Amino acid sequence: MIFASGILDRCIAAVDFCPWPAHAAASPLQRRGAQTQRRALYTAEQRRRRDASRWTLVQGILAPLQFAVFLISLYLVMDYLATGQGYALATGSIVLKTLVLYTIMITGSLWERDVFGRYLFAPAFFWEDVVSMLVLALHSAYLVALLGGLMAPRELMLLALAAYISYVVNAAQFVLKLRAARREQQRSTEHLGLASLAK
Repeated sequence: MIFASGILDRCIAAVDFCPWPAHAAASPLQRRGAQTQRRALYTAEQRRRRDASRWTLVQGILAPLQFAVFLISLYLVMDYLATGQGYALATGSIVLKTLVLYTIMITGSLWERDVFGRYLFAPAFFWEDVVSMLVLALHSAYLVALLGGLMAPRELMLLALAAYISYVVNAAQFVLKLRAARREQQRSTEHLGLASLAK
């Protein structure tokens, strides 16, 4: 399943425009402290399990799919709020976004179980999972309000926007975390290469 982890790496690389680590502007003393405190996202065994898990490929496919659905839905929601037209299309797109979210949450939990031995709140992704629960709660609240007729159309769209804001925050968390893991792996590879040359 190296191919699957390669997909994730390419997705992160597509949004990873920064050519230096986050602490590059720090003083040498700060950099040494950051390097001492930094823990690798994956152990060697966890990386092996990640590469072997079928859910790695599923996550690599679902993450960009969900983002594409989000962008289309965001446009439809904003268009409805601006014009008052296209309520059915906007509503359908939010429901689809929510179903994709449920799918990626379930398969993500299975991935986390394969790699870290627990379905949620593994230390490596604890805060990402916490915010994911908020994202899930807001999307679910939208479905409940929609199906129960609990809110007017405009209020439903504003609730959807709140859910989408939380989703963007959560997506940024994952991108930053995986970017850090990618750079950590690159540094490890470089160190191994230098060590082999020194022999």
